[in-house]
Amino acid sequence: MQLSLFWSKSFLLNRPFLWLLFTVNLLGTIYGYIWYDSQLQWTAANKPSWTIPFVPDSPTASLFFTMALLYLLFPINHPSSFAKGARVLIEALAVVCSVKYGVWAVAMIVAGAAQGDILNWTHYMLIASHLAMAVEALLYYRFMKAGTTALVVALAWLLLNDTIDYTLNVNPWLPDELEDDRGAVEWFTYGLSLASFAAAWLVGRLREREK
Repeated sequence: MQLSLFWSKSFLLNRPFLWLLFTVNLLGTIYGYIWYDSQLQWTAANKPSWTIPFVPDSPTASLFFTMALLYLLFPINHPSSFAKGARVLIEALAVVCSVKYGVWAVAMIVAGAAQGDILNWTHYMLIASHLAMAVEALLYYRFMKAGTTALVVALAWLLLNDTIDYTLNVNPWLPDELEDDRGAVEWFTYGLSLASFAAAWLVGRLREREK
């Protein structure tokens, strides 16, 4: 069996595999929101209520991707203009957010470990699951409808999220070892938003060439 089979259209769009992927991402999304429970409660008690949606970055990215999978499982033959717009926006958010926060989480864990944070099995589980977020988003963008305009809107959302995170201190909690590197983390986060957009855009260009 050739390895290329595992990223082929026939394999990735196989309905049993799509359902498996949907289930795994849905459960991961639920787990992610539970993971953020303490920070959500702290934010609700100490920050304006409108900042709450900006707190759980990774599970929200996973939620967008889970929703995007529904379009592949249940394609709409004659969607309205509103339905088309909703789809491309959700797909764009699914891709750029999953790539950005998938890589960001791994980078923070590794950076914390490099400065002395002790890793346990949870950290390794998070590394594996967040890397999977980034990889699956780029793999499946080939089969999505979102184009450059939708990706730009998604990038604007990421940059807004970054600004609120680091202006109002509602960013994902960092390992203690990285608290004195907060400025560097902030710049890395902004840069990663741009890099995630660029990665999705490049995959989009490859998709157009394949057509």
